[in-house]
Amino acid sequence: MAAPWQSIAARKQEERNSRIPRAWHLPVMPSEDKLNVLDVPRTCGLLDAKELEITESFDATSLAQAIAGGKFKSVDVVRAFCKRAAIAQQVTNCLTEIFFPEALARAEQLDAHLARTGSTVGPLHGVPISLKDSFKLSGYDTSIGIAALAFAPSTETALLVQILLHAGAVLYVKTNVPQTLMSLDSDNNVFGRTLNPYNRLLTAGGSSGGEGALIAMKGSILGVGTDVGGSIRIPAMCNALFGFKPSAQRIPYAGVEGGRKPGTRALELPASAGPLARSLRDVELFMKVMADGRPWETDPSLVPGEWADLNNESKREERPLIGVVRTDGLIEPLPPVQKIINEVVEALKSEGVEVIELDVQLFKKCQSLANDFFGIGGGNEMFDLLEKTGEPLVTWLKPRLRRKEPKTMQEVKDLHARRTGLETEFLKVWKDRKGRQIDAFICPVAPHPVPPIDRWNSVSYTSSFVLLDYPAGTVPVRLLREDDLGGELKGEPLSGWDSVNRELWTGKSINRNVYLGSPLSIQVVAPKLQERRLYQAMDWVNNAIRSKSPSAKL
Repeated sequence: MAAPWQSIAARKQEERNSRIPRAWHLPVMPSEDKLNVLDVPRTCGLLDAKELEITESFDATSLAQAIAGGKFKSVDVVRAFCKRAAIAQQVTNCLTEIFFPEALARAEQLDAHLARTGSTVGPLHGVPISLKDSFKLSGYDTSIGIAALAFAPSTETALLVQILLHAGAVLYVKTNVPQTLMSLDSDNNVFGRTLNPYNRLLTAGGSSGGEGALIAMKGSILGVGTDVGGSIRIPAMCNALFGFKPSAQRIPYAGVEGGRKPGTRALELPASAGPLARSLRDVELFMKVMADGRPWETDPSLVPGEWADLNNESKREERPLIGVVRTDGLIEPLPPVQKIINEVVEALKSEGVEVIELDVQLFKKCQSLANDFFGIGGGNEMFDLLEKTGEPLVTWLKPRLRRKEPKTMQEVKDLHARRTGLETEFLKVWKDRKGRQIDAFICPVAPHPVPPIDRWNSVSYTSSFVLLDYPAGTVPVRLLREDDLGGELKGEPLSGWDSVNRELWTGKSINRNVYLGSPLSIQVVAPKLQERRLYQAMDWVNNAIRSKSPSAKL
């Protein structure tokens, strides 16, 4: 007899599949040996010329302008993205909740409003936006891939989602996540595993992996994820996108399901919500919409701040000063990652940006402390949910996650004291030896290229900035080429983590050719609550990359 979770998963997948119209089913599924499926929407014959133009030739900013200017009706835009999302689902398994009819109905209402009044309801009027499954939307499940949470529609809508709707956005899908939201590969027992459209042998990342795959397939033009260890930045890296993790007090998080009691967030590391996008200016569009929604008037955990007022750099006269952190001292980046750091440094210098080397020994202290924070609750609330339906852990989590005793109040206080100490020490990083203010610094997103499924090694390069609550973002650089496959690491491993990382380059189970054509990205980091400063630095980096190599567009 099947365990309860199995029947729930079967029903949930049947429900999801039934919400894709028969006319949008692929006439022929790509063979298993077709690893890159990015061209399937264009070649499958389901999208007409106008739908291809809508989904491929615009970013969210220009699409909003096209709708407002009457070039497109919202209903045509939304239908195009619904169809493309349906195609993306069939080849990458990126969706959880699908509500195409409701989206088309809202688009028709928005078109009627524009025709009647001559004005839009807001800056996102008619633009389809995708959501990570963890955002609550009234009337739809927020199961986060846990069987015990399925078939229990939310009765509230997350504050962030309310702001998107007020700005005129159209919601049409929610996207896949890892079981427990605690791994870097988006796989769970309810919906299955999301695959990377660049290479279905590689991970799509997590925990916002469904968003990453959907946007890479151009089944979404702008999506929203969450990040508590790298869960926006890592899928952005895996799928050649811009990912933007603000500080936790900047973007509303109320109404986000995490499988834990709401008060737990105040004790653990501060999760953030933020955008994944195909253009950098769409990141700014999202941040401005959030600020204009004045969420601090509703969510007491947030600090006030209009986007235009956040570290406005428009009157800057001196040239930018960017630091570069090449290693965290625990895991040495593999040769392609070292190479991409060098390329970005040279690109910045060629554009007149001053770049200085930073040797941040404090990083060594961050990873172990972050791990201690992740274990504050002992995982008990999540295990309670799993045990309700007899649901087992997925393969990657089985050897890594088990019930533990929650930390005592004294232990939690000690962790927060250590964190405060590190935050204070890190403030010194933002001044160079001459006392000049460093605008931002660049570093790897990960110490390896996009790895095979279930082989992500460590989050030390991303979780450190959750621990410190620094805003951080991912900028795509280019795809990995044959000339990136050379190079070897010298010396002894720096740590056990480093030994595992080297296996992704020299291990017997790895053929380096698996990395060919996968995205290479860079991470940009700014001081706490200085999101505008981060955006400006990401813009410098992005412009330098495109200026040095215009063909680097992904």
